[in-house]
Amino acid sequence: MSDYPPQQPSDPNPPTTVRKLIVEVIEARDLLPKDGQGSSSPYVIVDFDGQKKRTSTVQRNLNPVWNEALEFIVSDPKSMEFEELNVEVFNDKKLSNGNARKNHFLGRVKLYGTQFAKRGDEGLVYFTMEKKSVFSWIRGELGLKIYYYDEILEEQPPQEQQPEPPQEPPQGAEEVTKKPVVVVFEEPPTPAMPTHIAMETREPSPPMHEHPRGTVSGPPAESIPAPEFSPEVRKLQVGGRPMAGDRSKILRRHANGDYSPKIISGKFAGDTSERIAAYDLVEPMQYLFIRIVKARGLSQNENPYAKIRTSGHTAQSKPAMNRPGDSSANPEWHQVFALAYNKENSANSTLEISIWDSPSEQFLGGVCFDLSDVPVRDPPDSPLAPQWYHLEGGAADDPNRAVSGDLQLSVWIGTQADDAFPESCSPDSALPHVSYTRPKVYQSPKLWYLRVTVIEAQDLHLLPNLPPLTVPEIRVKGQLGFQSVRTRRGSMSHHTSAFHWNEDIIFVAGEPLEDSLILLVEDRTARDPAILGHVLLPVGSIEQRLDERHVPAKWYGLESGQGGNGSYCGRLHLRMCLEGGYHVLDEAAHICSDFTPTAKQLWKPAIGILELGILGARGLLPMKSKGNGKGSTDAYCVAKYGKKWVRTRTITDSFDPRWNEQYTWQVYDPCTVLTIGVFDNWRMFAEAGEEKSDYRIGKVRVRVSTLQSNKVYMNSYPLMVLLRTGLKKMGEIELAVRFACPSLLPDTCGIYGQPLLPRMHYLRPLGVAQQEALRGAATKMVAAWLARSEPPLGPEVVRYLLDADSLTWSMRKSKANWFRIVAVLSWAVGLAKWLDHIRRWRNPVTTILVHVLYLVLVWYPDLIVPTGFLYVFLIGVWYYRFRPKIPAGMDVKLSQAETVDPDELDEEFDTMPSSRPPEVIRVRYDRLRILAARVQTVLGDFATQGERVQALVSWRDPRASKLFIGVCLAITVVLYSVPPKMVAVALGFYFLRHPMFRDPMPPASLNFFRRLPSLSDRLL
Repeated sequence: MSDYPPQQPSDPNPPTTVRKLIVEVIEARDLLPKDGQGSSSPYVIVDFDGQKKRTSTVQRNLNPVWNEALEFIVSDPKSMEFEELNVEVFNDKKLSNGNARKNHFLGRVKLYGTQFAKRGDEGLVYFTMEKKSVFSWIRGELGLKIYYYDEILEEQPPQEQQPEPPQEPPQGAEEVTKKPVVVVFEEPPTPAMPTHIAMETREPSPPMHEHPRGTVSGPPAESIPAPEFSPEVRKLQVGGRPMAGDRSKILRRHANGDYSPKIISGKFAGDTSERIAAYDLVEPMQYLFIRIVKARGLSQNENPYAKIRTSGHTAQSKPAMNRPGDSSANPEWHQVFALAYNKENSANSTLEISIWDSPSEQFLGGVCFDLSDVPVRDPPDSPLAPQWYHLEGGAADDPNRAVSGDLQLSVWIGTQADDAFPESCSPDSALPHVSYTRPKVYQSPKLWYLRVTVIEAQDLHLLPNLPPLTVPEIRVKGQLGFQSVRTRRGSMSHHTSAFHWNEDIIFVAGEPLEDSLILLVEDRTARDPAILGHVLLPVGSIEQRLDERHVPAKWYGLESGQGGNGSYCGRLHLRMCLEGGYHVLDEAAHICSDFTPTAKQLWKPAIGILELGILGARGLLPMKSKGNGKGSTDAYCVAKYGKKWVRTRTITDSFDPRWNEQYTWQVYDPCTVLTIGVFDNWRMFAEAGEEKSDYRIGKVRVRVSTLQSNKVYMNSYPLMVLLRTGLKKMGEIELAVRFACPSLLPDTCGIYGQPLLPRMHYLRPLGVAQQEALRGAATKMVAAWLARSEPPLGPEVVRYLLDADSLTWSMRKSKANWFRIVAVLSWAVGLAKWLDHIRRWRNPVTTILVHVLYLVLVWYPDLIVPTGFLYVFLIGVWYYRFRPKIPAGMDVKLSQAETVDPDELDEEFDTMPSSRPPEVIRVRYDRLRILAARVQTVLGDFATQGERVQALVSWRDPRASKLFIGVCLAITVVLYSVPPKMVAVALGFYFLRHPMFRDPMPPASLNFFRRLPSLSDRLL
């Protein structure tokens, strides 16, 4: 075995980047007067990361306008989302009349880094002013624009002969060591994710001809570069590093959960040291990582590749790549392999890495390692730097063919928490589509509601030869991608030929907003619609609105519908905006995992962290057959929460796969749902140009609000799929879940008193039918976006997790909802039965105690309300003993899936429109008519009772009305002359009288009510 010291790359240092935060103070509205004469002279102080800056003072104005931009340096961009921005408004005492001793406080706004937008995505947001203390009197709003950007600083090249003395770093920048440090900002794939920073320490490369022998070891600790995390890999490391900022103390978790659940007993027997404590929800699995970077100085070859062989695994790299202009003697791979590692079985094993030429299978050299000398790396250790190793020949090598060259690689032992694990290749890399088997983190696209208000149209060229007194039917049709919406019929003005609508049509637009909105003006008076003109508007040019402010309307000229020959076809008056204050729903309302608005500036700070450990599955059924007739399952998991989707690696050919992967999400609202689905991978076997859909195995939902704070839940959930043949259990999945958040702090408890949806949903609400149509469009756009990823997430997977088919008709779901209503009303039925037992003296002791309690409450009525609330409190304390111990999964009994009629299941899976024979549809229609007749009867009974109440004073039955108003007069006289306590005691004792004093026939009051007339006799 041969070892050589590392040869660091000699690439030039990238430019230094500094992040700057810009706070534009625009204006304030409706401030409090503080100068004693009905006005104020306000100014603003902005505090960020220890930097304070102030605006100018606006004299005597309660609606001041500043339009000033304040610039701040972000010292640590990685922790920017946890930094606080405090904006305070004061009244300047120097410009106030009188002898004011201090500047009066007018209000403040407190924001977090998660609300900062990237430059280009900013917008004017009006924040409601907050109080400094409980007794403060504050009012008004402050309009701010907040954004950040990265500025590249030009650096002078270092002098080689005369090094300059170290200089002090600029304000807000990182501390610079003696060695040159380069700060590299890596942009995330989507604007919603924060920008990450990675620091690299580079040293000049030693000469290539130096090859001193040595042992296999990593470079010194001070020369190891810091890890470079891609945005997706970074998310896989749950709490790998402590969060920066003051708010990280709130989000820090403690290992105080219950680790002995009922279903999954015991804790993992693996290493529980502090090194893997951040990955503590799953069992640590050791892997042997081999990173093959490149080679140099190889002998003559055409297309070299690398082979890796250990005692139990064999892997092969992809063909090498050559940079333009380089020879084939310097190939590059940049590939990472992860092989399962067992310390006991690999104690005396070796690792062989050899280079071969693919056309001729010629051996080009190799390197051999003793696995006992391979270093162990656990995060947050820095990654090992690749080293150059001299290639050696084998014992039976051709003596006439010399082995030459060096191979740059690094070898270490780690766990699935390693940052190289998501991009690594397994020994199964010979599959047609190996990328479909790797873990991946996805982000949903940023979706906007596009609101188009069609106001009016003028100067339209209407069709000639219309019949007399015929009003043209003019409509406006909007198209955005696959979405199409048409307005109602326009009303024609009597004085002009203009048509008016004043109607909103709404679309779903997804970033990068490259589509164009097409508006067509149609004349649908005749049988065949005619296009009178159209407008083509790029969505990216439409103004963005974050609140309810008024957007000015504009006139747009209509182009000809016959190809656009330049002739004037009229004009259209429109008001358009991209709504950033709404949350674009892409999930069913009952399983929604996110309620944040589109505009990041309106987000509230996160209240905690949701951690999910996907341990494995047990007893999965075979989903496909091999060539020898045996069954096989290639399972992977997909979890969705908020805008983040995670996909585990595919475990091939296993009925008991073990993933042991851990993921994390930020939680902004605890009343949300985490969805985990298990699928069988079929796409990795698809040929070129062939499309295969992955088969669903089952899914589990976990509501975050049902989890106790900082407690670990480790449970096994059944995986069930409802098929045309009935319910089928596909296996079980083992999960570990933890919700790390403060238990009863104001930030957590205050969420329960806030509206569920953003503010715009209540100021300008959307209709139910309109919102469902928009949800279908959003689901389709999310599926199309994720299908373009690599590896793609299939539309069938996205629709299954988003529950896109939740609104389809199902007799089973109707029965389930009916029994849910019955279960909700069961307490009222139970209370009525209990009262009936009391008044029938089934238990005399209980009845006497009720008499005594009733007397006390009648004589002391001020105790009624406290007693009621005390009773509810005692009920809650009593039911604490029966609280759920684990998060509930899918309930078969609640879903009415235990015994389902086959025809009802077939109807549930039928398409729209139906694809069944007419005879089957006729039978189902008759069954639906029978069910509808029952519902019709119940609705008629409700209407009859309400009409009888109205008949008491409507004089439809004169005798009944005379009798009723006479009884009302008598009751009035009695209640006026007799003390109310005596009346209450008499009525109560009469209601609770002994059965020997009762008449078995219905009471006179009920008989009187049943004799009142209703309108049912007037129906045809």
